[in-house]
Amino acid sequence: MEITTIQLSKETRDKISSFGVKGESYDDILKRIYSMAVKEQLRQFLMSDEGFIPIEDAIKEADKKWPK
Repeated sequence: MEITTIQLSKETRDKISSFGVKGESYDDILKRIYSMAVKEQLRQFLMSDEGFIPIEDAIKEADKKWPK
């Protein structure tokens, strides 16, 4: 694994370290935070009602397209 250096303010470093447990590296903490953020984005996407219509409206449209 290639290692790199990023510059952070002490305030940001302290905030990141508050998410960690004893012995956990900043790399481990940031990986865990990233994983949680990805899951939250997916949850928001799946739970969003943007672009969706109520089921009653969908049934009416389907009945118009495919009458019984």
